[in-house]
This record gives sequence, structure tokens and C-alpha cells, in this order.
Amino acid sequence: MKLSKNQRRIKRKYRIRKKISGTAQKPRLVVFRSNRHIYAQIVDDTEARTLVACSTHNLEESSGLTATTAGNVGTKLAEKAVAKNISKVVFDRNGYYYHGRIKALADAARAGGLKF
Repeated sequence: MKLSKNQRRIKRKYRIRKKISGTAQKPRLVVFRSNRHIYAQIVDDTEARTLVACSTHNLEESSGLTATTAGNVGTKLAEKAVAKNISKVVFDRNGYYYHGRIKALADAARAGGLKF
């Protein structure tokens, strides 16, 4: 039986999540990508709560979903995180390949002051 593209991504996601988790000192930066939007949040897994979140819904200048828009989300997320004294995170690409919009978001978050 052949798995769909999303089923393969979910298998990769579970394989990644076995190895990483976010703590209070080093929370997890999770990325979710849909066809229209990209979402990023910083999560403390020990308390199971979201510390900071940002998406293309929060951007005023979002015109379509491109790597540039994803970079803007990463920059905005980094600004919010630095304001809450979060500087070190663990990057969870959520099973997506580190390429394109995911890479643009990660690079912008690094440029904004997050270390991972």
C-alpha cells in the first residue's frame, strides 16, 4: 500500500518528536504549513502551553504565501519571543523538509535573535 504525501510527513513528524521536546529553558519552535498560511509557535512541553505564536493571519502586508511572507512570520515571532526573554529554542520542522518556506522562516527567526 502506497502512503500519501501527508501520511509520509506524519511518519517523519513522529520520528522527530520522539527525539525532541521543549522545556522551560529551551522551548520548542513548531512550524505548520498549509496551502494558504504558515503558522509558528513556541511551546513549553513540560507545562503543555504555548508561549508565543504568530502566523500569516497576524501580518497586515501578507499577499499570498511565499518564502518572503514566511520570513516575515519568522521575524515577527522572534520579536515576540525576545520581548518575553526567550532566546534559545529547539526547532521542530513538524515533518516538513527544511527547504523553501520552512527554511525562510527559520533563517528569519535566527536573524531576529533566536538561537537554535
